[in-house]
This record gives sequence, structure tokens and C-alpha cells, in this order.
Amino acid sequence: MASKGRAVPDGTKHIAVIGIGSGDPDQLTLGAVKAMRKTDVFFVLEKGEEKSSLTRLRRAMLAEHVPGPHRVVEAEDPWRDRAQQGSRGGYTDAVHDWRRRRADICERLIREELAPGQRGAFLVWGDPSLYDSTLAVLEEIAARGNVTFTYEVVPGVSSVSALAARHRVGLNRVGRPIHITPGRRLAETVGNDDGDIVVMLDAHESFRHFAAGGTWIYWGAYLGTPDEILISGPVEEVADDIRRARAAARAEHGWIMDTYLLRPCSDDTVV
Repeated sequence: MASKGRAVPDGTKHIAVIGIGSGDPDQLTLGAVKAMRKTDVFFVLEKGEEKSSLTRLRRAMLAEHVPGPHRVVEAEDPWRDRAQQGSRGGYTDAVHDWRRRRADICERLIREELAPGQRGAFLVWGDPSLYDSTLAVLEEIAARGNVTFTYEVVPGVSSVSALAARHRVGLNRVGRPIHITPGRRLAETVGNDDGDIVVMLDAHESFRHFAAGGTWIYWGAYLGTPDEILISGPVEEVADDIRRARAAARAEHGWIMDTYLLRPCSDDTVV
């Protein structure tokens, strides 16, 4: 069984889950750099040729910040069945199946590639606590009981924080809550004026549901990278601009990761 903590008993394998920011190498925290420099083996799950730039960014960070001896072990990220995402139950089943297969791969990496007493690490985009599966995968591996390890989590700069910084806005307004949701659940919040909404993982441009609602959008894609795109304005005025930018970027790169903040227009909206 795995245990959480920083101490590594003699002969125990240790895993660090390190948040590395949304893409800008300067977003690495001092804590992340220190954890990286103590790591013997870095595990990287490849996401195919179309997302190879993400692997190159990780390797560039290692080259700059980890001068000591270390190994990088790569494995192919398992395929995920996205055809089942039409219903909530189908989506949940698909995610659980994908995580199980991902856990199979990561368990093998920890067992075969990390020697007793060594430190391994997964470099996670953004922050490991926000819409990332690494912690859930490690918990599943620990529950199986086939390999013993300890682990720690090093927080990182999330795409949400990067989005707010790049648009120079606060995420919250005075006395107002913030709601964070994946795009597939955004339609459920239409008509709810109780705070602002941060949307992640939106493959269907769900902001269109707010085009007639007097809502301001702060949108960003490839945050922190040289390919970063930023658009802001009333949804009804900039929705088409965002759609065109998404289509062009996906055609150029083969993938897109975007995040946005929706803010109901009111007297205290700062734009």
C-alpha cells in the first residue's frame, strides 16, 4: 500500500507528482525545480505525434533545470474511447476504463523502471489537483497492492491562474463565488447568475449558449506557450472570432487546449 509523505524510507520507491504550469517554462515553481532535481526517473506518457510538442516542452524543462544524472522513460498513453461521451453514464464509464488501462501502464513503469530507494516523477501540466488523472491513477495502483511506494504532490500554476493573469483580471468579484466546470456540463448553468464560471476541456464551443445573455468571455488557448491565443469581449461579439481561431489552431497543430472565464455583465464587471 502506498502512503503519502515526503520521507523516503530506505529501499522504498517514491513518486513525485509535479505540477509544471500550463506551458511557460517560467511558471515552474522553486518547489517543482527542487523536486525535479531530486528525481532519478521521469515517466512520460506520450500522446501521439500530434501532441509531441508537449513532450518536447517537458524535455526542454528537464534540460534546463535538471543538470544531474536522470533517466526519462516514455510509454504510450492508452487510447480513450470518446465515442461514448454522449451521455453522462457513458462518459463516466469511458473515463474509468481509460484510467484503469493507464494505471496498468504506470504500475508497470513503477515496478520495472524504478529501483528500490529511487525517486520517480510524473510532470503534470498545470496543477495535479485540477482536471488531471495522475493522482487517481496512483490511488488505484496503491489499492491493488502489487507495488509499494510513497508519493507526494507538488502544486503548479494551473491554466485557470494563467488565463486570469494573461487577461489581467481577477477570477472572483466581491462576495461572489466561482464555478469551475468542464464544457460538457456548461449548458446546465445557463440562467444561473450566482457567480462567474471557469470552463475547461470544452471541445464543443459551449460558450455559444451564452451568446444572448449579456456575458463577457475571457478566452485563451495554448496558454503559456509561443502559440498562445487570447480573445475577450461580449460573447455575442467575439464568439465567431473564437470559433475561427479554434478551427485554425486545431488545423495547424492537430490539437487544442483552451480555457475561458464567463462573467455576467453588470455594473461591477471590469473589462
